[in-house]
Amino acid sequence: ARRVRKAKLDGKALAGIKERLVKQREDLSAQISEIDEESFDGTQSDLTGEASVDEDFADSGTATFDRERALSIQNNIRDLIDQITRAIARIDEGAYGICERCARPIDAARLRALPHALLCMDCKRREERTR
Repeated sequence: ARRVRKAKLDGKALAGIKERLVKQREDLSAQISEIDEESFDGTQSDLTGEASVDEDFADSGTATFDRERALSIQNNIRDLIDQITRAIARIDEGAYGICERCARPIDAARLRALPHALLCMDCKRREERTR
């Protein structure tokens, strides 16, 4: 069995982590809004017919690809926001740094690298294998 270094987190450390997570969540929400605006600008000209009638199929395909890519990025950002929100809730509940799946401590190095981590490395590996 691997030796897990339990994170030593006092109230001050947890407050700092929570502050970073809240800031990160705000930044990510702003990114989603930016992507929304950029995607909407592109689709607006398509809807109003401002694009030329003989628009090349390649241009149309590129626009569709760009919209799909933007949606994919937004979904990834939303997943990350969800993880961050859950990590903040775990700080508030006093359960931060404990794996959601097996209830063992999450390694201190993992929490430093990914403050929003909800699973220990063993459970995360298992989750990725089942995908």
